[in-house]
Amino acid sequence: MRAQRTIENPADIRGRGLFTGNEVTLRFKPAAPDSGVTFVRLDTDVPTRIQAHVRNVTKRARRSAIRNGTHAIETVEHCMAALHGLGIDNIEIELNAGELPGGDGSSLFFVDALKRAGVVEQESKLKPIIIDETIHVTDGTAELIAVPGPKDHLDILYDLDYGPDADIPRQFLAITLSADSFCRDIASARTFLLEAEAKQFQAAGMGSHLSYSDIVVIGKEGVIGNEFRYPDECVRHKVLDLIGDVYLAGRPIYGKLIATRSGHALNHELVRRLLEALERKDRHTRLAAPATIDARQLHRILPHRYPFLMIDRVIEIDGDRRAVGIKNVSINEPFFQGHYPSQPIMPGVLIIEAMAQLAGILLSQKLEHTGKVAVLLSMDNVKFRRQVIPGDRLVMEVETLRVKARTGHVRARATVDEALVAQAEIKFMLVDAEPV
Repeated sequence: MRAQRTIENPADIRGRGLFTGNEVTLRFKPAAPDSGVTFVRLDTDVPTRIQAHVRNVTKRARRSAIRNGTHAIETVEHCMAALHGLGIDNIEIELNAGELPGGDGSSLFFVDALKRAGVVEQESKLKPIIIDETIHVTDGTAELIAVPGPKDHLDILYDLDYGPDADIPRQFLAITLSADSFCRDIASARTFLLEAEAKQFQAAGMGSHLSYSDIVVIGKEGVIGNEFRYPDECVRHKVLDLIGDVYLAGRPIYGKLIATRSGHALNHELVRRLLEALERKDRHTRLAAPATIDARQLHRILPHRYPFLMIDRVIEIDGDRRAVGIKNVSINEPFFQGHYPSQPIMPGVLIIEAMAQLAGILLSQKLEHTGKVAVLLSMDNVKFRRQVIPGDRLVMEVETLRVKARTGHVRARATVDEALVAQAEIKFMLVDAEPV
């Protein structure tokens, strides 16, 4: 697998946002390995950092936007496509407005700046997402399918078909993504609008600074006041958008994508589904792994004993930041005798207790807390989503929110077969353990 890459030198570009028309200066800066793509808005009271990831996507029409709290960055897809196409994994992008410069509506603007900055390899190896199962998402007549394919690059097949009476004739493109193919065949393909859509956008106050010579507007007789760069420029730009949108997975995707009329919303949905599938696979791998902390070690850490020890094993622990534990729920649990004899259900309070015990193990990892016991102080945002019954495997995850000398604060959740059953934020008082 190739090494990760960043840029060698900073590079600046200036322009106006495609939709807002606002003047913006953008600076590309090198970034450390494994940091990914991060946008930084400098025009806010405190610089706002927004990771280029699908979890930060906010709903927009005809573009991709990401958000952190009340601050968003509009129209990131053409820049993301340039980064994806050139194979740049880690970069920081500063800008002084809420929308990236639009250039001519293609990725060429960004590609030229990134090439001037230079691309360099880093010490860390790339960790791509490799498609190993078919994932199919649809929205009306639009569809997007991820299928297993090559394990070292991405193949894309795009069928742009708006029907026999559309102003845009059917166009089809197949491409193997590489820096050369992207720069040669995709980067200069511009965004396009139908004439009626262009009028609607300008009536809504968007793109009012643009003329027919600045953007590809298609009427009944073809392009208005402009010319196509390729006979099939429309499908090439749809592929450009797809390349940019799937890079919101946070790292490259290898395999094959088959698209029919897919747009931004469907592209984002496929990325979410791919990441969910990857998380399920990772979770199954973790659950099958040997215990990090087994039952004998649990007895040395926790003061609880039968029938109140609610953790069978800890399968993952990341310092004092995060832990994953398992409780195998058996019909022989003593609480099922009375809760309830005819319909055994694990009491919600014991699910919370199991998560609290795992939190106690996590908090005990910090050196200054060795020899202390985590005593429950308060619970907030407690929610129960479904029942836990005999035969279920309760998987608990806790992450540290804050730890002080005498208190700890964690976020906890419990799942069964990937389905959320309970969640809570729990605070503890850390007290000295009584001598045995």
